[in-house]
Amino acid sequence: MTREPVWVPRLVVEAIHWDQVREHGGLRGMRDENALESALARARQRWSLEPKTDLPALAAAYGFGLCQNHPFRDGNKRVAFVTMLVFLDLNGWDFEAEEPEVVTAILAVASGGAREAELATWLRGRCTRRKGPRKAR
Repeated sequence: MTREPVWVPRLVVEAIHWDQVREHGGLRGMRDENALESALARARQRWSLEPKTDLPALAAAYGFGLCQNHPFRDGNKRVAFVTMLVFLDLNGWDFEAEEPEVVTAILAVASGGAREAELATWLRGRCTRRKGPRKAR
């Protein structure tokens, strides 16, 4: 990668949490602010140490950090997945997978059954670099 990616701001991640809890239920609020900061720094740190890291691997760093650190009282897996999608979208990538496959992948990360590298490989198989403007949803 030659230029710095567009990162997902903390405020956006917190908004994702609130939106997911509002839509799907659960406990609102932060469990551990340091865990959130650590999870959000993971992708940036990876990029600063390995600037040729691809976008799916950086997205996986966000997802893995949020799943493993459990910064929120509830909804951490949902927040992790949506944050990965937002990061990919901000950087010109599209993602496509069926819901059961997504659930299986995220649960594997959360349970410790899948490592960050495996999540990155899974994302690579489901992401494409967008050509032209963003598709209407």
